[in-house]
Amino acid sequence: MKLGVFSTLLSDRPLKEALAYFKSLGAEAVEIGCGGYPGSAHACPAELLGDAEKLVEFKRTIAESGLEISALSCHGNPVHPDQAIAADFDRAIRDTILLAEVLGVERIVTFSGCPGDHAGAKYPNWVTCPWPSDFLEILQWQWDAVLIPYWKALVAFAKAHRVDKIALEMHPGFCVYSTETLLRLREAVGPEIGANLDPSHLIWQGMEPVAVIRALGGAIFHFHAKDTKIDKYNTAVTGVLDTKPYTDEIHRSWLFRAVGYGNDAGYWKDIISNLRLVGYDHVVSIEHEDSLMSQNEGLRKAVALLQDCLITEKTGAAWWV
Repeated sequence: MKLGVFSTLLSDRPLKEALAYFKSLGAEAVEIGCGGYPGSAHACPAELLGDAEKLVEFKRTIAESGLEISALSCHGNPVHPDQAIAADFDRAIRDTILLAEVLGVERIVTFSGCPGDHAGAKYPNWVTCPWPSDFLEILQWQWDAVLIPYWKALVAFAKAHRVDKIALEMHPGFCVYSTETLLRLREAVGPEIGANLDPSHLIWQGMEPVAVIRALGGAIFHFHAKDTKIDKYNTAVTGVLDTKPYTDEIHRSWLFRAVGYGNDAGYWKDIISNLRLVGYDHVVSIEHEDSLMSQNEGLRKAVALLQDCLITEKTGAAWWV
């Protein structure tokens, strides 16, 4: 495994400067935002694909940094009920795939998206309970009429452009948010659908990352290193379905934290060991969204902990047997 960083952490800095900083901390890879929610501060696919000189310069900057690209990210909602919004996200994903093709990158990271509750809806409708029965009818329509057809078409496009790993981040608010929903879409669409496994979104839902890793196995295409701290006092009163702003830290039921500040090193060593058990040998990409720490401090501390946790060498023979 290799240690990486999601470049959006330093969207306020030029790409060359951001890469140099990541490298100085010990990173070996970078995940680059190419549109959608992460923005395209470091790589605008349409611009790079439309200007040969800019593309050459981008490639040179990556090569000279000494870092490899772990994935191109374009998180968005391409099945949003507002057709203009959906089209923007769809274009961002398709442009990212086209850029991945010319860069020789085989995986992208995004969200599954979430439709509305009917063809004329204005806003997404995330269904989380089976009763009253209206909700199950909505859920069936979302999957059968919108989600599965969209991703079948998108996967065909990706395969035609030599991208065969679409890593969906399991995130509440979207149709794929759990182990079960990820596997459901993968079964319906094909093995090109996999997971960008981010423990932070699993922890507050009550899932155990190690159990999820074992259940997904080879369907894990990419990994985000981000932690979550459950506030047991606030959760005891309000539960985990918390809509207060992320910046209202002291009142929230849970917070995104830098690696090691939600769970200890032993927890993360167990996660890393189980990734190896299921055959994952790609990049562990740090995503920093800790509102209690600066960009610099949160990243430095995450790097320090993960460098001690990562398993980087081949095992060789079981010499003690």
